[in-house]
Amino acid sequence: MIAKRRIIALWAMGWMLMAMLWAPVVGCAEDGTGHLVIFHTNDMHARVMTEDDGGKSIGLAEIVAAVKVSKSKNPDILWVDAGDTIHGMPRINISHGEHMATLLNKSGLDVMVPGNHDFNYGSEQLERLAGKMKFPVLGANIVRKGDAKEYLFPPYKIFQLPNNIRVGVFGLTTPEAAYKTSPKNVETVQFLDPVEVARNMIAELESKCDVLVAVMHMGLDPSSEFTSDRIAREAPGIDVIVDGHSHTALSEGLFVGDTLIVQTGWHEYRLGCVDIHLHEHRIQDKSARLLTAEDVARISPKPDAGIEKILMKLNKNNKKLFDEVVAHSDRQLTSDRKVLRCQEAELGNLCADAFRWRTGADIAISNGGSMRSDLPAGNVTRGDCLEIFPFGNTIQMVEVKGGTIRAMLEHSVSGYPAAFGGFLDVSGMTFCFDPSKPAGSRVSDILVQGAPLDENRTYTLAGNDFTFSGGDDYDMFKGAPVVGEFDTCEQVLTDYLNKVGMKGIETGRIRMLQETESPAGVPSVEAAETYKEAA
Repeated sequence: MIAKRRIIALWAMGWMLMAMLWAPVVGCAEDGTGHLVIFHTNDMHARVMTEDDGGKSIGLAEIVAAVKVSKSKNPDILWVDAGDTIHGMPRINISHGEHMATLLNKSGLDVMVPGNHDFNYGSEQLERLAGKMKFPVLGANIVRKGDAKEYLFPPYKIFQLPNNIRVGVFGLTTPEAAYKTSPKNVETVQFLDPVEVARNMIAELESKCDVLVAVMHMGLDPSSEFTSDRIAREAPGIDVIVDGHSHTALSEGLFVGDTLIVQTGWHEYRLGCVDIHLHEHRIQDKSARLLTAEDVARISPKPDAGIEKILMKLNKNNKKLFDEVVAHSDRQLTSDRKVLRCQEAELGNLCADAFRWRTGADIAISNGGSMRSDLPAGNVTRGDCLEIFPFGNTIQMVEVKGGTIRAMLEHSVSGYPAAFGGFLDVSGMTFCFDPSKPAGSRVSDILVQGAPLDENRTYTLAGNDFTFSGGDDYDMFKGAPVVGEFDTCEQVLTDYLNKVGMKGIETGRIRMLQETESPAGVPSVEAAETYKEAA
């Protein structure tokens, strides 16, 4: 009898122990206690393959697999994206974002906010794509111009997660989108003051939610009027801001007051993860981390088969689109590295002219490393243009002083005669350089549209976003005000060939005053391909 009582007691203790272990899960359904995880991405710029950006991108199939595996183990998980998502790489741009919508619908993404580059196909196309997406695209400060009450997209959504945790999510887009896409893309759109809108959203949602999340394409660039940290300071009450736009990698997030700001950087180099623990609908703690490709693979060693299948089909179907004739060329222009990276080239002049034509800038530049294939004579296909510009770079216009222009030109010719991916062809200006002089003192006779360069004057300068972000060591551009963002390089080239043509691209804008001997170990210009090879 005693033995039987002991068995019963042990059995009861076992059930009590199991009940204690399961209490957090069972209790969640009743009292909002649990572990909320928010996976987040931003500024993917249509990077969906592991080989994108020289293999630096994690890959959409890999991210999707990791998120799905995690959701299968914990029901309290959301995946949100902070914009600049559906535009960037040729395989996506060619469909005006339709391919990205297909991929995202298969991905299990829970919510997205538009970034400025998501308007690159025009606001009407973005609205069409949002209508096809199986998840909400949110925009609490995006309204029809002239009617502040007509939203282009829903302002917010409240998620009721399986364990009775209520998460309110609202979206904000930087007002810089009015000019950080082509202005014609947003002619009918107005971007409201994000601080004021955030305050309104907090008042609307905080009593209805356990966790209040703002997904915003705002950024932390101090040159911007509105930043995510400013919104956190001036609109207190947001628990988590999932941010984008400034391409800032916050390894552990940034606390501003009680608001945790998170951002992954860009181009799928990292997957963001926010951990929030709640007890009876109250947040106990929150933290942030960034997951690498290796971390993602540990969660799910196998990429998502559904995404991989779509990508294979897209790549196959794209071939037909790449074969479409989109322009005409009077003659073949070489992309030989020994030309583009060492001296003035007609292909570079053509592209720089196209950039200046599209933006209306005082000056335009095109770096030799960005052009990777010949322009053929005769019919030019879409694929030809994409092979010339394979990186999905967009055209920007910045404001810089004349002194910065001089520093830019000195950097361009600093390694001559060695090949340099940052060697610039120019439009709207001419200059001379003397390679026999020390680097940094080689440039002279700079003329901007026929007038001497004024080092104190502010000029508008057009080029690709890679160069203006400091690529090829053009550090003098970091922090330069961006006053316009436009189409991709290949689209601008296509439009220019169709509407203007190839007149006036002959060399003569850059004059070398005297030749110099090749540096030691580099026998000739033709063999000089070792200096700062740019991706």
